[in-house]
Amino acid sequence: MITQRRLGFLIAVMIITSALLNACNFIQPPASINPSPSTPLSSGTVTLTPFQPVINLGTPVPTSAEQIPAEPTAEPLPASESPVPPTSTTVPPNNASNSIWIAPYLPEALVSGLILPDDFGLSESPDNSQFQLVAGAEQPISQWIFALVAPYPTITDQVSTSDLKQSWKGNSTGPLAGQPLLMTESTYQILSAWWGEPGSGAAQVLPSEEMIEYAWDQANSWGIVHFEALEPGWKVISVDGQSPLRKDFDPDSYALSVPISLQGNQQMVDSLLAASKLPASNRDPNRLTTIAVTGVTALVRATAFAMHRNGITYPARDIGEILRQADITHVSNEIPFTPDCPFPNPVQADLRFCSRPEYIELLEEIGTDIVELTGDHFGDWGPEAMRYTLNMYEQRDWIYYGGGYDRKDARKARLIEHNGNKIAFIGCNGKGGGYATASENQPGAVACDFDWMQEEIAQLVEEGYQVIATFQHFEYYTYFPQPNQVRDFQSLASAGASIVSGSQAHQPQGMELFKNSFIHYGLGNLFFDQYHFCTDYACDDGFIDRHVFYDGEYLGNELITIVFEDYARPRLMTPEERAVILNKVFSASDFQ
Repeated sequence: MITQRRLGFLIAVMIITSALLNACNFIQPPASINPSPSTPLSSGTVTLTPFQPVINLGTPVPTSAEQIPAEPTAEPLPASESPVPPTSTTVPPNNASNSIWIAPYLPEALVSGLILPDDFGLSESPDNSQFQLVAGAEQPISQWIFALVAPYPTITDQVSTSDLKQSWKGNSTGPLAGQPLLMTESTYQILSAWWGEPGSGAAQVLPSEEMIEYAWDQANSWGIVHFEALEPGWKVISVDGQSPLRKDFDPDSYALSVPISLQGNQQMVDSLLAASKLPASNRDPNRLTTIAVTGVTALVRATAFAMHRNGITYPARDIGEILRQADITHVSNEIPFTPDCPFPNPVQADLRFCSRPEYIELLEEIGTDIVELTGDHFGDWGPEAMRYTLNMYEQRDWIYYGGGYDRKDARKARLIEHNGNKIAFIGCNGKGGGYATASENQPGAVACDFDWMQEEIAQLVEEGYQVIATFQHFEYYTYFPQPNQVRDFQSLASAGASIVSGSQAHQPQGMELFKNSFIHYGLGNLFFDQYHFCTDYACDDGFIDRHVFYDGEYLGNELITIVFEDYARPRLMTPEERAVILNKVFSASDFQ
C-alpha cells in the first residue's frame, strides 16, 4: 500500500521534476459465529498407549464426499446498484499549481492520511490534473491483492479464473453457480473499475463487519476480501492454483491482483519511478510468516525399520518440500535419541521407545525449526538420553519447548520474531504423572498447570505475541473431541492463544473456531507406524496445518491432508481422498 510518507515523497519528486521540465505544461469467525459449543460429543474411552486403542463405534461419520448439510438460507440483502464512492481526501486549494486525481474507488488504506505540499492539491476531475492514480495496467506502480473466500468448513479448494470472471458477469458456473459474490463497497468499486460493471445479481455489497457472519448463514456462499482483511473464519479459495496465503504465490498470474497505476506524462512518471521506492503491493512477502504445525512423530519400530531399508529420509519423500516451504516448521517428536538405542524391531512388543542418533537426518530433511517435547515417551530411556537429545537440538540451533532440562526450562514459552510477526510457542503434557518427568532437577516433558499457562498466555498476548499452544493430551480413537479435551483446549483459547493444537492424536480429530482462536483437537500422525491399524484405517490419515501470520495478525490457515502409503511414508491426498476426510472431520467439528 502507498504510505503517507511515500506518497508525500512521491509528490515532492513530482514538484522537483516539474520545475526541471518547465518547458512542458505538466501539470472478520467473529465471535458471534461461534457461541458456546452445542454439538453433542460422542463417548470415548481413554487409551494411554498406541497399541491399546478403544475404538468409538457409536458415532457414524460420512464416508463420501458429500457437502456439509446446508444451513438455513437467510433472506438475501439487496444488492447495491450504485454504491457511493468513499471520500477520503479534500478539494485542493484554488491556488494549487500542481494536482493529482486519486480515483475515489481506491482502497481507504491506500490513500488515508494523505498530506500534500502547499502548492500541490487534489483535483476533482482526471481531466484537470497532471497525474491520475487509478486501477489500470498502464504505468503500474502497485498491485492490490484480494482473496476469494468461503466459510471455513467448505470442501471446495479452488476455482478457475474463467468461473470467477463468468460469475462476475452474472453467468456463474461451477462451484460459484447460484450465489452472488459478497464484498464491501470499496471492493465492489475497484473491481468494477478493473473488470467492468458486474452482471445483474453477481455481486452483493455488505458492510465489512457483517460480511463473514452473513456468509456463514448462507448455503454455498462466496466472497471477495482484501488480503490483509482475512481472518480465521474464512477459507481462502485458490484461483487456478494461486493463493495469496502461500509462499510461492505469483501475483502476476492471479486473477484477483488489481494493478494500481500512476498515469501522466511518461517522461515525468519514469523519472519519478526511477527515483522512488514505491510499495509493490498490499501483500508484502517481508511481512508474511507461515508456520507448519504437525502431529505425532515417533521414529521407532516399523517406521525406523523402513528408514534403514529405504534410506533415513525415506518418510519425507513425498511431503518434505511442503514442510520445508514453511518459514517455521514444527515437529512433535515424542522419542529420545540415544547412542544405546538398539536396531529397530518392527514388531516390538513393549512400549519403551528410543531413536538412533542418525535418524535426526529425517528431521533435518524436512527443515525442522522447533521441536515440541510434550510427548509421553520422551523419558523412556532416562535422564541421560533426554539430555543427549536436547544437546542434539541445541547443536542445530533448533528451538524446543514443552520439555527441557528441568521444570523451569520446560515451562518456558519460546519466542520467535519473523518478518515483524511475534510468535510464542508453549505446551504441556495433559496426562501428567509418569509421562511428565520434568522436575526441579530432572529433565522431561512438563505437566500442564492450567492456571499458570492461562496467565502466561494472557501476558504474552499483552506483549504483542501470537500464541501457539500445543498439547500431548489423552488419546482417543475418534473424530469427535471428548469433553475433557474441549474443556482444556478452550481454556487456553480463552486466555488468548491464537492456535490451540493437539499433538497426541493418532487419527485426525475435529476443529473449532472459539473466541477468535483456531482449535484443532488432533492432527493425526506425521511419521509413525500405525498403517492400517485403526478401524476404517483412520490412522492412515493426517493433517499438516499451515498457519499464516501477516503484519502481526493471524490470518488463518490451510489444511494439508496426508495419507500413509506404508508404515513410514505419508503422501498428499488426492482430491477425492481429501474431500472424504474433510467431510468426516468437519462433521465432527463444532462449527456454528
